[in-house]
Amino acid sequence: MTTFTVPTREQVSENNQAIFDNLKNALGFVPNLYATIAHSKNGLERFLAYQNAKTSLNNKEKEAVNLVVSQVNGCVYCQSAHLVIGKMNGFSDEQLLEIRHEKSSDAKLNALVKLASDITKNKGNASTEAVDAFFANGYTNENLVDLILQISDKTAMNYLHNLTQVPVDFPVAAAL
Repeated sequence: MTTFTVPTREQVSENNQAIFDNLKNALGFVPNLYATIAHSKNGLERFLAYQNAKTSLNNKEKEAVNLVVSQVNGCVYCQSAHLVIGKMNGFSDEQLLEIRHEKSSDAKLNALVKLASDITKNKGNASTEAVDAFFANGYTNENLVDLILQISDKTAMNYLHNLTQVPVDFPVAAAL
């Protein structure tokens, strides 16, 4: 199999170099998976604009979706990153473990996690029960659209890491 390398700042386009500088200033480093996107002259800017777009989901909901989708897709890089980001957004270790097991003790978040998991496992399809529970817990059509967009964001990153296997530069998530 082809070995994928993480490009350095000097190996990417001028536009991507500026993005690397912004990421380093904001995060203290350029995550390897973002750097890998920079193999594409326009990919990193395009992806970050998509990832950072406004959504009806709050940060905790987005992180729950990111984590469960990464778990379902078997992406250790994204599981590792979203365990860290999940804690930054107020989740406890116990809550993060629940989400990795595709559930939550919070009824509303549980409905979101279960639907996100179902959609991911079934390639865009979901059970009537999961959809009904989502709406019964107060989510709207807007939330459903934003959920699909969040799943697509995370699935793209999961696929990129699962294919490239670039090194994980976060504390590595323990296997379940």
